[in-house]
Amino acid sequence: MIAYLRGDIAELTPTMMIVECGGVGYSVNISLTTYTAYQGKREGKVLITQIIREDAHLLYGFATSAEQELFRQLNTVSGVGPNTARVILSTYAPAELNQIITLGQTEALKAVKGIGLKTAQRIIVDLKGKLVPLEDGVEVTSPLADAYAHAGAAEEASKALKMLGYGDADIRKAVRSIVTSSPSMSVEEIIKKALRLL
Repeated sequence: MIAYLRGDIAELTPTMMIVECGGVGYSVNISLTTYTAYQGKREGKVLITQIIREDAHLLYGFATSAEQELFRQLNTVSGVGPNTARVILSTYAPAELNQIITLGQTEALKAVKGIGLKTAQRIIVDLKGKLVPLEDGVEVTSPLADAYAHAGAAEEASKALKMLGYGDADIRKAVRSIVTSSPSMSVEEIIKKALRLL
C-alpha cells in the first residue's frame, strides 16, 4: 500500500499529476482543490489512496489529510465511487463540503454531476456526525481563492471537464457562456463554475 509519494512533479493538470520518484513516474488522479495546492510547484509530497480493481490499480492524490479523509468517507457511501468523490471534492473545498454535510444541504450536493436526490440524501445520512473536524493548518482553501488568469484557460478547463466525464457539446456550451461573461477567468474558476452549470 502506498501511503504517499515525494518527488518531482513532472506534469500537472486539473485532474491528474505525474510524480517522479526514483526515476519512476506515477500517474495520480487529483481533484481541482489538490491541483490548486500544487500549482507552480516543481516537487512535493502527495498523500495517496490506492484503489485496486480487477482491471486497474488507481492512485488518488491529496494535498491534505482532510481532503483524503473526506475522499475515503465518501467512498463508503453506496452509489459514490472514486470518480464521483473526486468530482465532489473538485466542486467543494474540504471545509465547504464538511459544512454542507453537517448542515444537511442536499441541494448543494445535487448540484454535483452524478449526484441525484437519493445519493445526496444518502451522503448526508451516512456521513453526518462521522466527519472528523478539520485541524488548524490542514485545510486547503477553495480553488477560487488563489486563482489566476492566463491564456488558454478555456481550452485547459475544457480538457479537464472532459476527463471528468462531461460531453463535448455540454462543455462547449458551458465554457463559452462562462468565458463570454468573464473573459479573464482562470482555469480553476472556469472549471468550478462549469461544474455548477453542467
